[in-house]
Amino acid sequence: MSLLKQLFLAICLLLALAFAGSFLAGVESSREQLLSQLRSHAQDAATALGLSMTPHVDDPAMIELMVSSIFDSGYFASIRVVRIADGGVIAERRTTTTSEQVPRWFAHLVDLKPQGGDALIMRGWQQAARVEVLSHPQFALAKLWDSAVGSLVWLLLCGLISALLGAWLLRTQLKPLDNMVQQAEAISRREFLALPKVPRTPELRRVVLAMNQMVDKLRNLFAEEAARSERLREEAYQDSLTGLANRRQFDIRLANQLVPNDQNAAGYLLLLRVNDLGGLNQRLGGQRTDALIRDIGELLKGLLARRGDPDWLASRSRGGEFSLLAPGLNGEDIEQLAEELTAQLETLHATGASDRSPVALIGIAAYRPGEAINQVMGRADQALAQATQNTNRSWERLDDFDAAPGQSLHDWRAWIDDALVKGKLRLYFQPVGPCTNPEEIIHHKVLARLLDPDGEAVPAGRFLPWIERLGWAARFDLAMLEHCLAHLAQTPSPLALSLSAASLRQADNRERLLGMLKAHPQQATLLTLELDERHLPPASELGEVCQAIRETGYSVGLQHFGGRFSLIGNLAHLGLAYLKIDGTYIRAIDQESDKRLFIEALFRATNSIDLPLIAEMVETQGELEVLRELGIKGAMGRLIGAPAPWHG
Repeated sequence: MSLLKQLFLAICLLLALAFAGSFLAGVESSREQLLSQLRSHAQDAATALGLSMTPHVDDPAMIELMVSSIFDSGYFASIRVVRIADGGVIAERRTTTTSEQVPRWFAHLVDLKPQGGDALIMRGWQQAARVEVLSHPQFALAKLWDSAVGSLVWLLLCGLISALLGAWLLRTQLKPLDNMVQQAEAISRREFLALPKVPRTPELRRVVLAMNQMVDKLRNLFAEEAARSERLREEAYQDSLTGLANRRQFDIRLANQLVPNDQNAAGYLLLLRVNDLGGLNQRLGGQRTDALIRDIGELLKGLLARRGDPDWLASRSRGGEFSLLAPGLNGEDIEQLAEELTAQLETLHATGASDRSPVALIGIAAYRPGEAINQVMGRADQALAQATQNTNRSWERLDDFDAAPGQSLHDWRAWIDDALVKGKLRLYFQPVGPCTNPEEIIHHKVLARLLDPDGEAVPAGRFLPWIERLGWAARFDLAMLEHCLAHLAQTPSPLALSLSAASLRQADNRERLLGMLKAHPQQATLLTLELDERHLPPASELGEVCQAIRETGYSVGLQHFGGRFSLIGNLAHLGLAYLKIDGTYIRAIDQESDKRLFIEALFRATNSIDLPLIAEMVETQGELEVLRELGIKGAMGRLIGAPAPWHG
C-alpha cells in the first residue's frame, strides 16, 4: 500500500477516534445537566399547574382546559391529574410522537429518558388531587444531534484539509523517491539517467547522490568497453589510410552476399585499380600518391553516401586496388555507375601521369547468390584485364549469365503494386533459439514473399531492391505489419519484424506506423520491431523513435549490428530488447580468432547493461559452440532453422 493511502487511512481512523471521543465526552458531560433540566422543567410545570388548578379543583372542565393549554406547548410527554381519594383520572394528555430530526439509532444510543415532576391540588387544608408531569426529551436530543453533526462536519473539514496538506507535503518530500524509482527502472531498461536535482532532506540527499554515482560508474564502464570494441573492429576490418573497409571485411561481406538465402540479391562487383601505381610513386613520391589513394577513398565514400544502401560496401584491398560491392543493380544501372565513377576519377589530377592514361581502370563482374567466391573474383579480374586492353573506355563489364531481372522497371512496378494492393504477400518464419538449447524458440523472425503474376513466391532478395527503388519501403512495412498483426490475432507467439529507414525517418510514415500499433495493443507483448543498424535515423531522432514505439507497448530490437560500433555508446538510452550481431562477424568465428575477440568485447560492453545478444547467420555447429562459450543468448540461421510458412 502506498504511503499516500496509508496517510489517508490514518487520517480517517484518527478522525473517527476523535469524533467518537468527542461525542462520548460531550454526551457524558451534558447528560446529568440535561436530566436535571428536564426534571426541573417538569417540576416547575407541575407546581404551576397545581397552583393554577386550586381555585378550580371542583371544575373538571376548567382543569381539562388548563392541562390542554400547557400540554400543547409541546415540551411534555404526558400530563395527568389524578384524584387522591380514589386514584381516578380527572384529566390526561399524552403523546407518543418523536422528533423526525433525530435518527432512532442516535436516540437509542444516547438513551435520554423522560423526567417527571408532581404537585398537589388543595381544597382548603385537604389534598384533593395530584398533578403528574413528564418532560419530553426530544428537544434535548435534537440539541445533542445538532451538536454531534456540527462536530462531525468540523472534523471532516479539518480531516479533508489535513489530508490535502498531508498529501501535498508527502508528495513534495517523497518526490525524490519517485525520481529514484524511475532511475532504477531506467537502469533495468539499460538507460543511465542521473538525477540533476538533489533533495534538501539529508537522508534522501545521500541516497540520490549514491544512485547518481552508481549510474556514472555504469555509464563510464559501458563507454570504456564500447570504445575498446570499436578500436578492435577498426583494427580488424578497416583500412587505416582511407577509412574504407579492408580486404578482410570485403571477403567476409562478399561471402555473405553469395550465401543463397531470402535476403541476398544478385548484383555486381567492381574492381578499381590505380593505373601505373609504381610509376606514380616514382614520379610523385609516396606522400602525393597516398593523397591520391585517399582521394579515391573519399570518392567511394561519397558514392556510398549518395546511394544510401547499407548492403553496398567499398574497400581497399592493397596498394592502389579498390573494390565496390553493389548488390541489387541490373546491367543498365551498373553501366551508368561505371560512367559516373570514371568521370569522377578523371577529376583527380595526378601530376606526372600521362595525359592519355586514365587515373584508374575498372573491371565489373556480375554475381548471384550460390556462386563460389573464387569464381566471382576470377570473373572480375578477367574484366579488369580486358579493361587494360580497351582503348575506348577505362572500364569493362563481364557477365556469364543474365544477372538482371527479365522484367523492366514498369513491369516490376505493376506487379509489386498489384501484390500490395491485393494482399498477395506470404509470411515466412525463421526460428531464433537459445544457444544453449537451439530446439527451444525465443521468437520467429518474419520474412516476406510476394506472389508474382504467375503465382510463384518471389524471395525478398529479388523484390526488395525494386521496392526501395520505387520508394515503397514504408508501404511495404505497413503491409507486413498488417499481416503480422492478423497472424498474431489467430496464432499468438513471439515474432520479430524488420522496419525500413523510410518508416522511421519520414514523419507521416512514422505516424501511420504508430497509429497501427496503438490500434492493436493486445498484440504488443508478442511483437518486437527491429531497426537496421545500417540505416538508422540520426542519434537525436533515434531515441524519440524508440520511445514512441515503446510507449505503444511494443518492444524494439536492433539487427545487423557491428558495422557502426560507435553507436553502442547510445544504446544505453534506447531501451532495446536485444541486439542481433551481423552475420559478417559470425561466419567462421570458430576458425578466426580476431572475430572471437571482437564478439568477446561486444559481449562485455552489452553485458554491463544487461542487453542480450543474438547472432545472425549461424551456419555450422562449430560457430554455435563458440557462441555458446562466449555467453551469447540466441542464434538464428540455417543451422537453427530455415524460413518456412507457419506450421503451428
